[in-house]
Amino acid sequence: MSNSVIEAGKRVFDVEIEALTQVRDCLDESFEKIVNAITECKGKVIITGMGKSGHIASKIAATMASLGTSSFFLHPAEALHGDLGMVSKNDIVIAISNSGESDEIVNILPNIKLIGAKIVGISSNPNSTLIRSCDLPFVFPKMKEACNLSLAPTSSTTATLVFGDALAVVLSGISGFSKDNYALIHPAGSLGKRLLVSVANVMMTGENNSTIPVGSWLKDAIVEMGKKTLGMVNVIDGDGKLCGIITDGDLRRLLDKGVNIYECKVDDVMTRTPITIAGDRLAVDAFMVIKNANKQITALPVITDDGILEGTVRIYDIVNKGIIA
Repeated sequence: MSNSVIEAGKRVFDVEIEALTQVRDCLDESFEKIVNAITECKGKVIITGMGKSGHIASKIAATMASLGTSSFFLHPAEALHGDLGMVSKNDIVIAISNSGESDEIVNILPNIKLIGAKIVGISSNPNSTLIRSCDLPFVFPKMKEACNLSLAPTSSTTATLVFGDALAVVLSGISGFSKDNYALIHPAGSLGKRLLVSVANVMMTGENNSTIPVGSWLKDAIVEMGKKTLGMVNVIDGDGKLCGIITDGDLRRLLDKGVNIYECKVDDVMTRTPITIAGDRLAVDAFMVIKNANKQITALPVITDDGILEGTVRIYDIVNKGIIA
């Protein structure tokens, strides 16, 4: 029983892979014309479909928008009740219907034409109303659906989804859509955060930062370090300039050596040339600096070009921000 179930699952993959290969091999100048039309479009790309095709259309619209092509999904039934007002003459409407005869799709085509928007028709039926009515057709080859009855949209919807991905990716390449562009419209994603969140956005400052004046007793530095829990304390002069740091690792090593913390000044034990970073650097850069440091450190002092201490950035806060996936 187990083997038969596994083989049945593999058959679905095989059938849908074959469908994808068929569509890939029939990409021709029709695909190129659609890409060119969208590239030259002065308005939006509006994608519509009914039923399973509607779900695919919604996903294609989301992928296009995600990769820099202004697009959204229009439900054809809602379009018949006022949402056609979203369509303008400068737009391109991509209508998806495997049969090309879905009532809701067919019924909105005349009005879209009257509005003046260009219609892209995607169907497996070359003689369908959709293909006859559209400005730019793409006809899928006849393909076998993966369901046992060869009826439920499976291979056809998968092929349409990948066709939409191909459009979105090619358009993105033509427009020169970059990682920086991606970050601007995905600010909550890990990549967006990597490209947008700076050290200054995550560092500890003011009362939350751990500092002590140069010349202080080591015992006072330990108290300060314990209060702020940053794993280190920054030693600064009267102008706020960083003179050095003392880490919790330094303290452990000093105690192992039997150093009397009550008779020692911070000047005697601090690291005078610590690894630092600027506040305008990306937080992901700080993460890499900490990760690649020869010494086992968990935080960095953040300083200006003049050496003035601005804050402390911890690897914990960078990771907690969701910057590192």
